[in-house]
Amino acid sequence: MNYAHPARRAAALTRNALAIALLVALTAHADETTTADAAAQDPSQDEARSAQQLGTITVTGSRAKGHTVQDSPTPIDQIGREALRSSGSLEVGKLLQTLEPSVNFSTTFISDGTDIIRPVTLRGLGPDQVLVLINGKRRHQQALVNVQQTVGRGSAGTDINAIPESMIDHIEVLRDGAAAQYGSDAIGGVVNIILKKQTDETQTSWQWGQTYEGDGETYSGSVNTGFKFGDGGYNNLSLEYRHRDETNRAGKDELRVDPPRVTQRIGDPIAKDLYFWLNGGLPLGPGELYWFGGASRRKGDSSGFFRTAGDGRTVPDLYPNGFLPNLLTKTTDGSLAAGFRGPVNDAWTYDVSLNWGRNKFDFHEGNSVNVSWWYEPNPAGGIYAQSPTTMFTGGLAYDQTTFDVDFKGSADWGIGTGPVYIGTGFEYRDENYEITPGEPASWAYGRTNNRAIQILDQTGGIAAPGAQGFPGFTPETAVDDGRDNVALYIDAENQLTDRFLASAAARWEHYSDFGSTLTGKLTGRFDFTPQFAVRGTIANGFRAPGVQQALYSQVSTNLNAAGVLTDTLTARQDSAVTHAFGIQPLREETSVNGSLGIVAQPADHTRFTADVYRINIDNRIIFSSNIAPEDAATCNADLSNCPIRRILDPLHVGQVLFFTNAIDTRTTGLDLVVEHDIPFDNGDELTLSADANFSHTKVTRRKSQSSILPPNVLFDDTQVTLVEKGQPREHYVLSADYKRGAWDVTGRANYFGSVEGQGFTPGIIQEWGGKWLFDLNVAYNFNQNARLSVGGSNIFDTYPDKWDRTNGFPFPQLGFTYCWETCPFGINGGSYYVRLDYDF
Repeated sequence: MNYAHPARRAAALTRNALAIALLVALTAHADETTTADAAAQDPSQDEARSAQQLGTITVTGSRAKGHTVQDSPTPIDQIGREALRSSGSLEVGKLLQTLEPSVNFSTTFISDGTDIIRPVTLRGLGPDQVLVLINGKRRHQQALVNVQQTVGRGSAGTDINAIPESMIDHIEVLRDGAAAQYGSDAIGGVVNIILKKQTDETQTSWQWGQTYEGDGETYSGSVNTGFKFGDGGYNNLSLEYRHRDETNRAGKDELRVDPPRVTQRIGDPIAKDLYFWLNGGLPLGPGELYWFGGASRRKGDSSGFFRTAGDGRTVPDLYPNGFLPNLLTKTTDGSLAAGFRGPVNDAWTYDVSLNWGRNKFDFHEGNSVNVSWWYEPNPAGGIYAQSPTTMFTGGLAYDQTTFDVDFKGSADWGIGTGPVYIGTGFEYRDENYEITPGEPASWAYGRTNNRAIQILDQTGGIAAPGAQGFPGFTPETAVDDGRDNVALYIDAENQLTDRFLASAAARWEHYSDFGSTLTGKLTGRFDFTPQFAVRGTIANGFRAPGVQQALYSQVSTNLNAAGVLTDTLTARQDSAVTHAFGIQPLREETSVNGSLGIVAQPADHTRFTADVYRINIDNRIIFSSNIAPEDAATCNADLSNCPIRRILDPLHVGQVLFFTNAIDTRTTGLDLVVEHDIPFDNGDELTLSADANFSHTKVTRRKSQSSILPPNVLFDDTQVTLVEKGQPREHYVLSADYKRGAWDVTGRANYFGSVEGQGFTPGIIQEWGGKWLFDLNVAYNFNQNARLSVGGSNIFDTYPDKWDRTNGFPFPQLGFTYCWETCPFGINGGSYYVRLDYDF
């Protein structure tokens, strides 16, 4: 790691020294308490307390046998209800980022629908390379494709914020490649969200907060309750509502308006979220019928790029001072899983389930205009001088239905010191993707969409078609198609000796659109002593092209490298446009994962793990660079000299991009976890933890199937920078929780390493340095039922570095004050909140 600048080197040494000092302090205290506790306490009491604190059973990573966090052969973290409640955030993605250093939840703005569905990533990979489970069952993905210059560009991950915080009991994060166990998307790891099952009380929560600047007011309310029915049946329900006002950290626009004023909305959009979820079960005979799922509706209000008064994309009669297009989005999400599980015999159980999910994302454009409709010549004379200013611009929908038959149990084959634990099963999954076109005014060129009609804007140029801001999906981009796949898997695990545990997994899948794949995984753990073990895994994996990536296409308006608004075509893979460029249909990504770690428990109250890992991914599916046509002056009036322009000119777009298997990457990293509990004689408790993730992704190869586009053009340096340095390479989470009587005080520090980007300044890399953010939560428990919390997030009001006004021109002068394409912790600064939890 290069810290050439003296101040940066000093800051790096300081933060590393702090982390090392904390680790040393924890270890030293562990050594002090080991002797004292051993002398003063009964060993059985030690074991019981250790099991309570460190031995919670996990259900992720092994179908054959439940492990604790401490004895797991693979790295796994468990985030409990108390940690979720004291984090101060209500978004599940932000909660995970705050508490789990391997998770990133990048903040985006002016990025179309990605403003509302922000991408969650694991170990520096893509949003679609982490698998999300609910109660151990595969969660469906989002319909939205991240098409703008953001982290996760070209991906469609999982809308993790569609799950209400009030419904979550705990979260398990498997930091290990698990495609052989769970299938596609698990290259980077797995996030398993476990829902509440409680029936003995009703839990209510109210929270209000805002930023130090006085904007971004957030208020929420939730009710979670449960009831028993039948003979041992239960049903848990959650209803939650959340409202967030916008934040805006835009500076004055010094180039386009006089006198300078703020013309942009740069910050969090307005969001209104409503959730209803359930989780239940009913014993029937020797088995259990179970169900879970929910529905959410979330509305977003964000903006595009400002159109100036003299720009050909505006109409002075409507917007004499220019205008800011208003993107209005609505995402609805529904899911329902039901199944039956029970015993086959004394050694085996079965689980049959059907799991359905749907994510729908609708776009409306407000405060807009179709310039071509306004200026279209009227046969009766003059121009029509009419255009809608609010338009439905189209919708996206993704459906997934999964049918699973699972068996797990044990067989005494005389191997090792005990039975062989086995998990095996069959899965069928059907996926479908829809693009619904917008109303004609949102996409058409004039009322007839006839390019032969000359329609001139206020500058004398050809008038722009469609809505300004987010042009609508056209009938040509509409699609309703899908695929299915079947899978067979088997896991086996055995304690070969008293000290050596080994497991293996294999999975075969067949997809209707690209064929079959076979993956496997080997895992081992050797316990040298009860307090020290070594563990490791090696696996190959895959990720099938998302149906969203296979079927998506659109024309949108983006800024090009010169800061000029340009119509950009996202061409569907395996289309006439991609064929013209020589781009082949998508195929699956393949990966090889390896990890090696140590697990230590130097004292009854201390746990330490360190895991190094390497993830090689070949044929990674990416969004290409923005491919622009050659300069017309160089064509000499002969388009055969300009192959890109020859393809794009008939399409009336200024840029094109598409999905393709264009790069190989290598990710190496290290995860560290230290936890230590300090019980005091007076009953007080102090829990300390220090977690860290170091992750480095390298693009090892760029490749192109096109004779027109060389690799460095198809995937240029700006996109390499986004993949390699768009997410923090270092993330530390240091926390302390002190309980004294009715008081509970939690302090947490997050360090986000530096990030870089050049998506809007090609050839000039903008770096935003690493920052520490500190959170504080002070809670008072009036009794067992009532709890009042007062806290702050980023209490020292830390902001990212500002744009370089010289090298970043013209964006700082347009009002872009802080980071843009990659902002790990946002640009809002500090905030505070009050929360009341009341149970009855």
